[in-house]
Amino acid sequence: MKKKNMGLIAAAAAVVLAGGWYLNQGSAHAEAGPGKGGPGKGGAGGPPPVTVNVVAPQRQDVGVELLATGTVTPVRTVDLHPQTTATIRQVHIKEGDFVKEGQLMFSLDDRADRANVARAEAQVARDRAQLADLERQFKRSQELVAQKFLAQSAVDSLQSQVEAQRALVQSNAAAARASQVAASYTAIRAPMTGRVGAIDVHPGSLVQPTTSLTTITQLDPINVSFTLPESALASILSAQKQGKVEVRAKVTDDSQDVVGRLSFIDNTVDPQAGTIRVKGEFGNADTGLWPGQYVTARVTVQTIRDAVVIPQTAIITSTAGTFVYVAGADGAARQVPVKRLHAFGDFAAVSGLAGNESVITEGKQNLRPGGKIRLAGKGQGAQGDKKPADKGEKA
Repeated sequence: MKKKNMGLIAAAAAVVLAGGWYLNQGSAHAEAGPGKGGPGKGGAGGPPPVTVNVVAPQRQDVGVELLATGTVTPVRTVDLHPQTTATIRQVHIKEGDFVKEGQLMFSLDDRADRANVARAEAQVARDRAQLADLERQFKRSQELVAQKFLAQSAVDSLQSQVEAQRALVQSNAAAARASQVAASYTAIRAPMTGRVGAIDVHPGSLVQPTTSLTTITQLDPINVSFTLPESALASILSAQKQGKVEVRAKVTDDSQDVVGRLSFIDNTVDPQAGTIRVKGEFGNADTGLWPGQYVTARVTVQTIRDAVVIPQTAIITSTAGTFVYVAGADGAARQVPVKRLHAFGDFAAVSGLAGNESVITEGKQNLRPGGKIRLAGKGQGAQGDKKPADKGEKA
């Protein structure tokens, strides 16, 4: 019984000692305060600085572009038909040839046409001979009238015959020219410079005006046709009023841009699709664009001069608006409101920045305004080496 009482006394003494130690420690922390090593903000026990990457904004001209998928279409395509019924005498071209304007392509059997021309010319020659004879008679009759050997009525009759014969000569000369035109239809020439398509006729084939001989497609220059949303109509019309509107086309992602100009804006908006049809004209001497190809077309409707460009990863959008974090000189993060003017690829032109800030691109998800930061590496993260493209493109 005595041993049990001694154990209870020892336990009570231990509790008293522990309580005294706890009170002494609490008193010491109250005296020290946050500025003397306590757990308050900025003390040794506060949150550590956030490691961030920063990038310096770039200044450059940024083109505001509209992106669309277009189709390469020729400026002109001609389906060749004969203008007379005849047989093919000779084919002077091959399928796929490039021909120049005026080049001979097909020769038709022209024997009947040449005979008609010879007959018409002979008729004109006969009429002119008769006219010459009547003119001589008329001149002689005038001399006889002056000598009182012939009545004036006879002279007037001869004059009428001369005038009628002159009209007949003119009529037959016109008929001769018409026969020459008809004969020219037997030589079919290229109406323009372009590329020849498939040829479905051969020497000896009987052709008539409904027969298609071949097609010629103009390849230089060439058009790219595409549609834009009707919301872009105002900006396109405004750009066109200011001068030449640049259009760029790219066949594949790896190919180089082909630069042309806006050549056509349709006069109506498609009410079903809510789009407007436009065309760009391109020089195509190297035939890099081919009719029927699908291409990516970009229209530059505005150029933002000396814009501040930052990576889009730096921009934060919240209920409070759009902003970025910048690294302050005091080692703290500062929130700066910005407005996205135009986005292109991984970058965006913005307003609200002077251009000399250090914009935080990575680590911003852990930041609060005024929070302490530590720059990764030497103050320039992986994003710091990334440069925006010279020309903007729609994201």
